[in-house]
Amino acid sequence: MKHWLVKTEPEAYSFAQLQKDKTTAWTGIRNYTARINLRAMAKGDEIFVYHSVSEKAVVGLATVIRTAYPDPMVEPDEKGEWVCVDLKAGRALPHPVSLETIKAHKTLKEMLLVRQSRLSVAPVSEKDAAELRKLGGL
Repeated sequence: MKHWLVKTEPEAYSFAQLQKDKTTAWTGIRNYTARINLRAMAKGDEIFVYHSVSEKAVVGLATVIRTAYPDPMVEPDEKGEWVCVDLKAGRALPHPVSLETIKAHKTLKEMLLVRQSRLSVAPVSEKDAAELRKLGGL
């Protein structure tokens, strides 16, 4: 099992909405590196959901339930073979892990979330995943 971080603006689609929906297609990713990461996801991979912009915190967990397939939201004039994955909502973190906490942490500060802050889908190491769960109260 691998671990990933996906970013979402909570005003557009929050983790609470994912929990209400139970599952969702993670569509709309239009970055080549993020697309590579989506294609690398496997069923059962753990997802850390990060609220960007206003909250700036890892707020919950999800699981990949369907691997990469063509993104149905692609506009006819868009170039590229854009993909999406399906996610199943998991638990909310009892203690959201803020970006400030991540940046101050001795090892988490090296995460792609910090080093490539605009990347919307990024891998998370096993060690960092364990630390995020610990800091989040799981």
